[in-house]
Amino acid sequence: MVFYYLLTAFYVLICVMLLLVVLLQQGKGDMAAAFGGGSSQSAFGARAGATLLSKATTVLAVLFMLGALTLAIIGQRGPGSLMGGTPAPPPPAKTTPAPTTPATPGTTPATPPTQPQQSKPDQSKPQQPK
Repeated sequence: MVFYYLLTAFYVLICVMLLLVVLLQQGKGDMAAAFGGGSSQSAFGARAGATLLSKATTVLAVLFMLGALTLAIIGQRGPGSLMGGTPAPPPPAKTTPAPTTPATPGTTPATPPTQPQQSKPDQSKPQQPK
């Protein structure tokens, strides 16, 4: 798991360096020069020798692609489990429930007797003495 985080940090560093190297490179010319207007150079500019920045761009681009593939493969496996190396606990012991007596058809189960509620005098109207 630590390897994944180190690789991710290295990948972010490569991304930032690739961004800086690409931004530091000199432009090849304007749009008119790219399509043959007003210039005797070829469509993509004069063929110049590979500079240090272009070599660094190539190397960083290859590392960027390889890092993306590596992180995708490692991330596809999912996170590791904290309990990966421990054996599973034994299953719980089975207990048998107490036997119950089945109810016979046509009988109702016994219910406790209910006591009638005692009626209380109506409290809403005050009673006057007679």
